[in-house]
Amino acid sequence: MRSQILTIPLVSMVAIAAGIVSPAVAAQATVRNFDIPRQPATTGLVRFAQQAGIQILAPSDVTRGQTVSAVKGQLSIEEGLKRLIGPSHLRLLSFDGRTAVIGAGKPAATRTVGYTLPQDGGARPGNSPAATADDSGAADTEQADDGAQNEIIVTGNTSDRRTLFNSSSNVTLASAADLLRKAPRSTAETLELVPGIFVEGTAGPISNNYSVRGLRGGGQTFITLEEDGMPILYGGGGADFYFQNDITINRLEAVEGGTSGVLAPNGAGATINFISLKPDHDKARAMVRYTGTTYGDLRADGYFSAPIADGWAFNVGGYVTSQKGVRRTPFTFNAYDVKAMLEKKFANGGLVRFTVKHGDKHFPYYAGMPFRVAADGTIGSVPGLDLKRDDAGGRGFTQFLVPNAPATGESLRRFSSADGIHVKANTYRIDVEVPVSPSLRLFGRARYLDGSYDFNGIFPGSGSGTAGLTSALNYLTPASSPLAGLTPLQASPLTYFQVAALRFPGVAQYGLRNIRTGQVIAASNTAALNGLNGNGLLQQTVLNHQTLSTKDFGSDFGVKWDFGGGNIDNSLTVGGMVYNVRRSNNQSAVATVLNDVRNDSNVYDMVALNAAGGVLGSLTNNGMVNYGNWGQGLFNDEVTSLSAYFNDELTIGDRLHIDFGARYEHQHVRVDIGNSAAVNAAVPAGTPGLYDNVGSTFSGTYTRQTANYSDWAYTAGINYELTDHVALYVRGARGFQTNGGDTGGTHAPTALTLYEGGVRFKANGFNASVIGFRTEFRDQNYQFIDPANPAQASNALADNFTNGVQLDATLRPVDFFSLNVQGVYQDPKLSNLRFNGVAQPQYDGNTPERTPKKLLTVTPSFVLPGGLGEIYGRYKYIGKIFADSGNGIALPDYGVFSIGASIDATPRLNLSVSVDNLTDVKGFTEGNPRQGQTQTIVDGYFYGRAIVGRNALISATLKL
Repeated sequence: MRSQILTIPLVSMVAIAAGIVSPAVAAQATVRNFDIPRQPATTGLVRFAQQAGIQILAPSDVTRGQTVSAVKGQLSIEEGLKRLIGPSHLRLLSFDGRTAVIGAGKPAATRTVGYTLPQDGGARPGNSPAATADDSGAADTEQADDGAQNEIIVTGNTSDRRTLFNSSSNVTLASAADLLRKAPRSTAETLELVPGIFVEGTAGPISNNYSVRGLRGGGQTFITLEEDGMPILYGGGGADFYFQNDITINRLEAVEGGTSGVLAPNGAGATINFISLKPDHDKARAMVRYTGTTYGDLRADGYFSAPIADGWAFNVGGYVTSQKGVRRTPFTFNAYDVKAMLEKKFANGGLVRFTVKHGDKHFPYYAGMPFRVAADGTIGSVPGLDLKRDDAGGRGFTQFLVPNAPATGESLRRFSSADGIHVKANTYRIDVEVPVSPSLRLFGRARYLDGSYDFNGIFPGSGSGTAGLTSALNYLTPASSPLAGLTPLQASPLTYFQVAALRFPGVAQYGLRNIRTGQVIAASNTAALNGLNGNGLLQQTVLNHQTLSTKDFGSDFGVKWDFGGGNIDNSLTVGGMVYNVRRSNNQSAVATVLNDVRNDSNVYDMVALNAAGGVLGSLTNNGMVNYGNWGQGLFNDEVTSLSAYFNDELTIGDRLHIDFGARYEHQHVRVDIGNSAAVNAAVPAGTPGLYDNVGSTFSGTYTRQTANYSDWAYTAGINYELTDHVALYVRGARGFQTNGGDTGGTHAPTALTLYEGGVRFKANGFNASVIGFRTEFRDQNYQFIDPANPAQASNALADNFTNGVQLDATLRPVDFFSLNVQGVYQDPKLSNLRFNGVAQPQYDGNTPERTPKKLLTVTPSFVLPGGLGEIYGRYKYIGKIFADSGNGIALPDYGVFSIGASIDATPRLNLSVSVDNLTDVKGFTEGNPRQGQTQTIVDGYFYGRAIVGRNALISATLKL
């Protein structure tokens, strides 16, 4: 059962600061000017606390259905509070001058969950004594009821007065209990709690794709992930490399469209804000959580917070994990992350908080795999490669020394799937809040991230596409081999097997040699080749090695002014943002290898054999066919961004709420693009294989491009409360995504326009929002690999228009059962698509790639008697998507059932279990975007990604 704590920072009095009277006596005796109309207790207590400058603790099962009286005029705080609740069934249990506790005729048995309204105007997790015990969400089996619409929200709003019910933004809240119930296997999966966001969570713990409101899938554009109100990365994309949900996170808030593009850079589509536990100033608190999975992951989370001295407190928390990953792999990936805060609260309500975060993490990465398509169109596994469990990567990809351009400083660049994605980062942050007067507040926050990642990922089918997926016998037959057309010598037009015949005189046939075992299979051994792994197939797999270092500074500062009188309440926030981001990217020395199609696949050298079957030499280098023909090469870029913004939230009377805001951003972009040498560098002496050069070669010099861009984001919205139970709202917004620089040069921002309107309902046992929206995205810019020339990254521009409707409803007919339904129906359409400036009218009207029209999640929950916990289920439905803009491959819809339980074994011990994909269904999130913009099924096969099969996660959380 959800409860509510309304916490307002105290405004100190001069007499208190001078030590003339005690804070408790002064606060009780202070006379304040109150102007509070008669209204529901859930909102009336909020307004009283704001005007009194105190904190009020009030369980929602006590305030539900209650009405408070009007209070107007100059009264002491205690007298005003008594008049406010006098005629209701509420009573004042205690008041110490700082905190008032409201109850019914007898003490409420419901636990309380806290929300603090700090000086910068945003709701944050509270740290009151009653709140902190449940801030972790562990053992929290509360259910959403009508009180959810009354919760104060921060993300997308700047005043401390807006609730879900009267906001004109589309805001989603997810408590720690919701996150625990979701049991996400990756950071991206937490975003599925937000209606309208489609998540492709098949890459592993990180590097997943997500999109919002009908925008093209396969990226992370127009969505910014924040931690405590600051973007994890300025550009938005790649934030899940540096942030993982853990025990230190108390709450998720998300806003789609609206003010998101004004209050955050690069968040025109959505802002997802993960809100941390803050240091506890009352007493020491600790939690530990142990997690295990059926796929072999082990993890320990810990959290500790305590006061240090008067006004000082700290916390520290994080996790350490040993990961096998959801797919079968011979490797283990270890990671840890730790975050610490030191906070000073001042008597006048101000604060300063220092945060430091450090992580060193290895993650698995899962790329695509081939699927077999039956005559009836059913998609299934290729024999030897289970689409629900397996991964082509493995021991065959443990180490490669890839020839590279000497100018990079690495003549041989190491690639290892055993390293996975290695992420290292340090983040330093400071938050400051300064109340100038009861109505004027200054705020400032700044953070600096110094991070890097070393990405070692395999991409089967990339570049070559399905053309590289054929029988091993074909590969060894010069007339039909996919390698036949390659020209390995830089100065010669001779083809692959012509060069092999010259290099190895006396060659009678070709064969495969396993690079791990040394076993050789000759072309004449057709039975062995055709029986290879039960499917007889070979494929070409790209070794994608990318290092990217990032130094990202960001700050957000400003002033908040609350004013009004009579029937008008207004909150104005004016601020600025400064960002400076420097990146260094190296994606040189990518290479293509030959491997078979199975779990933990084998990599093969192609060898020349004499008539007796002896090996004359190798056509490949440790399985590598060629080098440097894929990826973005080298670049260094710097972005300096200056923004000024304002957001105004106006309430007229009790029911009309109007807000509007704008942000102007000026951006200077510099990019140094690594130049390619006129002649490719030779491979190091003694390198086996036919290729005599490293492919595209970095010359050691850069070409600099600079540009200045400016753009506006703006929005306006209106909310009108028709009754105490029904509210209407409409909003329009224009935002933009900055695009920085890369090997394609500098890129101007791209604009996004969104319109939405809806109705919200709240009543005992029921709350709901129904929203209609339209998304207009012109000149969407993205790169794709040209299948005719894998070394060429082509550019696409397209317009994207989406109309849709979104539902979020919770029904609680009885105390022990609730049902939550989230769903979206949208109709996105492509138009005006251009490839490298050339119009492609054949795509007009198509559905953008990797974008479902239907999304639905249904979550029933049963509360167990005696406060024991809850049992829940979840049904997630993903509608049909197209793998390509040409709509050549349609991936079928699917539904995933999950079940779980959260059991409070003792007041301090919670046990949770989650079983995902209970019925072990097949589901597909994407095709092979590197095959081109129009994909096809070739010989009954295509490449893509699939969701993982049935798996379980269990955790135990202990509060100390």
